[in-house]
Amino acid sequence: MVVWAAHYDRWTLAGWRLPTDYGGDSLEILARIEAAAEGDTVPLQSQWITRLGAPFGANWSAYPTSDLPLLWLLGQASRWIGVFPTANLALLLAVISAAVAFYGCARWLRVRWEWAFAGALLFAFTYQSFHRGLPHLLLAFSWTVPLSILSCALVATSKRLRWTSAGGVLCLGTAVAIGVGNPYVLFLHLQLLGWALIAQWIGARRRENLVVGGTAIVVAVLAFAAMEAPMWLHSTDTAAASPLVRNYGGTERYALKPVELFVPPAGHRWEVLAFLGNRYVRWSDWRSGEAFGPYLGVVGIAGFVWLAASTFVAALRRQRLHGGGLAAAWVLAFSSVGGVTNIVAFFTGLIVFRATNRFSVFVSAIVLLFVVSRVSRWWSAAVPADGKGGWLAHRPGWLSFMAAAAMATVGIADQTPAGAGAEKRQQIAARVEADRELGRRLEAALPKGATVFQLPVLVFPEAAPPHQLADYEHFRPYLSTQSLRFSYGALRGRSRGRWQREIETLPTRELVEKLERSGFSAVYLNRNGFADRGEKLLRELADAGRTRRLESRLGSQVVVFLEPAAKPEPPIARNLTFGRGWHAPTAGQPRWAYGPATMSYYNPFPWPVRMQLRLWVSGAGVRNFAVRLNGELLRELELPEERTEIAVRATLKPGPNHVDLDTREPARRLTERRGSLQAFAIHDTQVSLSGDGRVVGGGQ
Repeated sequence: MVVWAAHYDRWTLAGWRLPTDYGGDSLEILARIEAAAEGDTVPLQSQWITRLGAPFGANWSAYPTSDLPLLWLLGQASRWIGVFPTANLALLLAVISAAVAFYGCARWLRVRWEWAFAGALLFAFTYQSFHRGLPHLLLAFSWTVPLSILSCALVATSKRLRWTSAGGVLCLGTAVAIGVGNPYVLFLHLQLLGWALIAQWIGARRRENLVVGGTAIVVAVLAFAAMEAPMWLHSTDTAAASPLVRNYGGTERYALKPVELFVPPAGHRWEVLAFLGNRYVRWSDWRSGEAFGPYLGVVGIAGFVWLAASTFVAALRRQRLHGGGLAAAWVLAFSSVGGVTNIVAFFTGLIVFRATNRFSVFVSAIVLLFVVSRVSRWWSAAVPADGKGGWLAHRPGWLSFMAAAAMATVGIADQTPAGAGAEKRQQIAARVEADRELGRRLEAALPKGATVFQLPVLVFPEAAPPHQLADYEHFRPYLSTQSLRFSYGALRGRSRGRWQREIETLPTRELVEKLERSGFSAVYLNRNGFADRGEKLLRELADAGRTRRLESRLGSQVVVFLEPAAKPEPPIARNLTFGRGWHAPTAGQPRWAYGPATMSYYNPFPWPVRMQLRLWVSGAGVRNFAVRLNGELLRELELPEERTEIAVRATLKPGPNHVDLDTREPARRLTERRGSLQAFAIHDTQVSLSGDGRVVGGGQ
C-alpha cells in the first residue's frame, strides 16, 4: 500500500477525491462505475444507461463488456464514497488482489514465506499494472493469472486431483472467476488448460485429473456465456454491426513483440534504462499504443533467462521439461507477432482478441513463480556444515529474508514508474473542480430529468474526435451531475442514435427548432471539438434568440439554454442506418456491399407506422436482388449494373426495424486492394412516413 500510495500521491483525503487520470479511456471507466452506481449495469440484465443517449436512453447490451460483477461491486461502493474515490480504491484492490493471489499460489507450491512475499510484491507491482492504470483498470486486475497457472499445473501433474480435494475446488473456483472476468485471461486460460489435459492424456492418464480439467473448461465457458448473455438477449438492433471495429491488421499491430519483454519504458526512473526505451521509440516504426506494457523488469528478465536456460538444458539431456517453461513457450508462440494468433486470425477470422501483448502478464507470473520456487528450494536445501560432507545444516533464515527483501526492493524500484508529477495532478484537480461547479450550476438551472444535446456529435465507443477533442470527453457532464440526461453515449452503428448525426448538419436555427420540439432543454458545446472554438455556432445560437448560457471555469465547456416544447415529440431519423456487410464509406462514392447486407430504421413511436422506402441501387454485374423488412419479403427483382430506383411500402414496428438486402450471386473482386470486393451499391435512400406525408429522409 505504501508503494501504491507513494506512486499515486494518495496520502490525503483530498488526494483520494481526485482520479489518477481524467481523460481518454479513464472517462469511460469512470462512466461505467457511475452507471453501475445508478443501477444501470447489473450483471445478467440489460445494460441500459438511462441518463445517456437522450431522449431514448443508451442500450449498451451489444457492447462486449468484461468484469461486470467487478463493475457492479465498484458501483455499490461508489454510492457511498463517490466515483473518484472508488476508482482509486479499485486501483489499490488490483494491486492487493494480485499480491494475495500470487502469495497463495506460491505457498501452495511450498515456497518459503519470504520468497513468496517477495514474488507477490513483484507481481503486484509489475510494470504492466501501472502502465494500464485507470484507463485499462479492468486489465490491471490480474489476480486470476497465477491461479490459472496453478490450476493448469494441478491438472497436468497432480496425483490426487478429485472433486472434494483442495486442488479440485481451486480448479473449478478459478474457472468461475476467470469466466466472469476478463475475456483475454479466459482465452489464454482455456488454451493452457487444454495443453494440461493433453499432457495428462499422453502421460499418466489419471481419470480424475481429466474429468476435473474438462469440467473446468466447461464451467469457465458457461460462466462467460452467462455474463455475455445480454449481448444476445437484450440487443434490439439486430441488423447493426459490432460496435467494436476490428480487423486483421490490428492482430499484427497489437500482437506481442517479444523484444518488448526486455525493453524498459522510455520514462524509466533510471537513466541508463530510460536510454534503451527512448532508443526503442526512435528506432521502432511499428509499435502499438500499448508498447512497454510487456516489460518484465530486471528480476523478471533474469528469471526468464534462467527458465529458458533450464528448459533448454533439460531438453538436451532428455530430462523432464519444466512445466512453466513449456507454458511460457506456448504463450510466446501464440501471442507473438506472426505467431499462432495471426495464423488463427488470418485463416479463421477470429480477430476479437487482437491485443495479445496483454498475455505478457502470464509470462511475468510464470517467471516469478519459477524464480521464487527455485530460490526457495535452494535456500531450504541441507548443506554440509563442516565443508567435508559431514553433518548437514540449513542456510541461515535471516540471510534468506535479506536476499528476498533485496530482490523485492530492486524489482519494485525498477518496475514502478515515476509518479504523475505535481503539474498533472493540479491539472486534473482544476478540471474536476471546474466540472463539478458547472454541474452544480446546470442542475440548479434545469429541472430534474432535463435533456441536454451535446456537440460535436460523437459515436461511442472508440470515436475519432475532431480537432483538439479527446475521446470520451462528453462523459464529463454525466460524471458531474446526478439528475440530467445527455445525448452522448448511444451505441455506434445503431439506428436509435442516427438522428443525432443528421441533426448536427442542419442550419443552426433549424437545429434549435428540432431540438426544442424534441424536448431538449440545452445545448452543450465542448470548444475543443471545433476549429474556431465554437464561436460561429455560439453567435448563430445568439442570433436565434438563445443567449442565456453557462460557461465552465476553464472555458472549454459552454451550455446554451433552449426553450423545450411543453409536449415534446421524439426525434426522427431521415435515413436508414447501415449495418453488417458494408465497406466503409468513401466521400462522393456510393456505399458498396460485399455480399448480403443489412440496414435498420428506428421507429420512435410506441405504435406501428407506415413507411415508403425508396432506394437507388446498382449491381456489380446483373444479379438477383431482394429487399426484406423484419424477415418479410418486400421486393424481388433482377438488379442491373445501372443505377435503379426501388420503391417499397411497409409497416414499421415500434423500435428498431431490420432491413435485409440479399443477392444470390457472389461478389466480384475488382482488384487486390482492400475494399474491392463488391456485390451491389446504395447510391441514395429516401424514407417517408405516413401521417402528414412528410419526407423525412434523403441521401445515403
